[in-house]
Amino acid sequence: MINSKRTVSNSFSSLSYLSILISASILTACGGDSPQVSNAVIALPPAEVATGTTTLEMSVPVLPPDVAALNTQPTFHLAPVLLDAPADTDAIDGSRSARMPAAMQAIPREWQGVRGRGLTVSAIRSLPRPQFTPAPIAAGQGDVLPSAGTGVVSTFTPAQIRTAYGMPTLPASLSSLTTAQAAQLGAGQTIYIVNAKHDPNIVAELNAFNQKFGLPACTVKSIAANATLPLAAASSAAGCEFSVVFSTSAGSMSSSTPAYDSGWATEIALDVQWAHATAPLARIILIEATDSSMSNMVGGIRLANAMGPGVVSMSFGSSEGSWTAGVESTFTTAKMTYLAASGDNGPAVEWPAVSPNVVAVGGTSLTYSGSSRTEVAWANTGGGVSAYTATPAYQNTTVPGMGAPARRTVADVSMNSDPNTGQYVAVMTPGSSTVNWVSAGGTSLATPQWAGIIAVANATLVQAGKTVLGAPHAVLYNKISSVPGSYASVFADVAKGSNGSCTVCTAKTGYDQLTGLGSPNVNGLLSALSGTVIANPPAVTSASINGQVGTALSFTVSAIGDNALAYTLSGNPAGMSVSSAGAVTWAAPVAGTYTVTATATDSKTGLSGKGTYTVVITAPTSPVVTAATINGTAATALSFNVTATSANAMTYGLSGAPAGMSISATGTVSWAAPVTGTYSVTVSATDSKNGLTGKAVYTVVIAQQAAPVVTAASVSGTVGTALTYTVAVKASNALSYTLTGAPAGMAISSTGVITWVSPVAGNYAVTVVAKDSKTGLSGQAVITISVAASGLSITAPAITGSAGKALTGNISISAPGATSLSISITGAPLGLGFAMSGLNIALNWTSPVKGSYTMVVTVTDSLGRKATANVPITIN
Repeated sequence: MINSKRTVSNSFSSLSYLSILISASILTACGGDSPQVSNAVIALPPAEVATGTTTLEMSVPVLPPDVAALNTQPTFHLAPVLLDAPADTDAIDGSRSARMPAAMQAIPREWQGVRGRGLTVSAIRSLPRPQFTPAPIAAGQGDVLPSAGTGVVSTFTPAQIRTAYGMPTLPASLSSLTTAQAAQLGAGQTIYIVNAKHDPNIVAELNAFNQKFGLPACTVKSIAANATLPLAAASSAAGCEFSVVFSTSAGSMSSSTPAYDSGWATEIALDVQWAHATAPLARIILIEATDSSMSNMVGGIRLANAMGPGVVSMSFGSSEGSWTAGVESTFTTAKMTYLAASGDNGPAVEWPAVSPNVVAVGGTSLTYSGSSRTEVAWANTGGGVSAYTATPAYQNTTVPGMGAPARRTVADVSMNSDPNTGQYVAVMTPGSSTVNWVSAGGTSLATPQWAGIIAVANATLVQAGKTVLGAPHAVLYNKISSVPGSYASVFADVAKGSNGSCTVCTAKTGYDQLTGLGSPNVNGLLSALSGTVIANPPAVTSASINGQVGTALSFTVSAIGDNALAYTLSGNPAGMSVSSAGAVTWAAPVAGTYTVTATATDSKTGLSGKGTYTVVITAPTSPVVTAATINGTAATALSFNVTATSANAMTYGLSGAPAGMSISATGTVSWAAPVTGTYSVTVSATDSKNGLTGKAVYTVVIAQQAAPVVTAASVSGTVGTALTYTVAVKASNALSYTLTGAPAGMAISSTGVITWVSPVAGNYAVTVVAKDSKTGLSGQAVITISVAASGLSITAPAITGSAGKALTGNISISAPGATSLSISITGAPLGLGFAMSGLNIALNWTSPVKGSYTMVVTVTDSLGRKATANVPITIN
């Protein structure tokens, strides 16, 4: 847990805090409740009212930076001993151990003083090796189980816990369940388990737990990080499905796996296994945050909200502070139930359990012999009165033992949490396939079980055609606990035990801070709900709205309700109103910041929900024009758009502009015939509503046009084949072309295409001149044209050798149709020999001499064709 001595500064003004208290008082003063449970309409009070704030944001709960960085801690405890593997009694029939007493195992004397909080398997293994171990106590030796700190640990199976707390019996077979039976196992509901870090063995641990205790197996389902939210509702027919997702501080999914932490991995294993043991057919989605900082844990809860209706289990906590109201909107999503551990630090109040929209789960020490259950408050359970959060309406004097609390009081409910009267959990260390069995406790054990109970309750309500519980506080406090007969059937009132020496640190009859209303009689709870119609209040989402003086403001209240809604505003400035459809309008806003409360009232049930809208109206500002440098070319049309921002439409003007430059109504500057030079042009943008003007200087640089650039090239042709070549030219305008030095018959078109219908053999250097039709500037380049005689060719590759080392080469001749050849070779170095074979000339030089030579081979055939080739010879 966060160090309780750390000081967190109050981030809310006195005015904001006063608003919170007023809102809570108004809610408490609302009409009374009927004491009848059967066929009653249960009115759940709007979650926002009890801890309303003037500064909630719509999308991201605000945490002060120092609070956002603080770490939360898991709340699990382990007895300081590794257990013998449970018997296989339940492997075939998951209810076989139900009527048996708990298994007992001795704790070595040297380990009996070891604190169980945050204890892990590796930490237990590292304890000093005991020299003497008391003999184990046989199961059934006595009905009274030992309390924490003694030398024996008692550990319960899922079947024993289900029977002890009156949960529906687990059927021997799941193959032919009725819809009602499936609902009693949580079918069609989703449990979100929010934790930090990563447990790489969670699937294997859950499989081992299920196999050992005969629980339904879970199908592992992958959810892509970019999956569309909300998810499709859980299927009642699909059975248990299990998924793991990774969350970000922004409440979205990530593909990055968090780091492993043995403590958080133990918490994850405990939460998943016992949520499943309580609601075996519910879908479970494990949400793993990157780390345990407040900001990342809030992000995990927000991801659960985005995924769709369900029950959120939070087995972690941190010391409360004045900042808690700033994240209250995290717990106000419709059709969501939030549960959190009250903590294991004795009389202390922790977040998130302190939220009036969260069910705070306290702890007990359980005694169960197989036939009866008794409980006392666990010595370490949390609880107390908040220093910051106003009293919610459901905590009132009609609740037995409640009295008139000064502020929000926790816990709300409780369940077994003592690790020495603990429950089996399967834990595996990374890289190992060995299953370690531990006896787990902590209010983090009670929390996922209560989450499972709510999931089962929701499933039975849906199966009966009714609405899910959502925030269940009003049901538990005012529609069950306020009615004596209902209280006795739904809750076991825990009236013994203490968690400290203060005046309120001892459990008592009725409500107390240690165990809340008590521990559940699940069959009684489901029975009480079966005749009840549950009405949810409208959920109104708070938001911040921005506007400007002189511009009419409008926005729509974001509210969700079961029926048609009526809307009202309070704290709204003169001129602001809301329509019957929730549209808020203000024709002439006045500068300032306004805290407006929007109330949505259900037209049938009369239930209402409230949201806070922070409306910020700012004075009008001048348009902002962004200066820039614009480049253009003389005689080439120029066009660019002015960059300007304003809340309203704008008109534009130019000053200092050269002749011919203009600006359009949309801010487009144009200049048809730019003139070379540099110009400083002032652009003005005027707001069409408030008349304010913004200006900026645009530097327009017009460069002189460049002469056309003609690219030189080498072109080859053949006698008897028409030659065509398109000159490559870079220019801004249309061009005209001329040729100089061209042979007879060669011409160039107006588009720069050189043609020669009947090329004559030879090499020609032709100058192409391209002239700009607008500027008169011209550019030129030489095109080298080589025309070879048709059909006669010489293939003579370059020859390279080394001095004193014999070399060879080859020259090949192609002369289709010729009957004879005349070959002339000049420039051959001394010593180079030739041998003619057909149309190939073999070259041989026995002792080459260093130097570079160019040998010219000239061939004339009997058809009068002539070809020449240069053969470079390099001797290194």
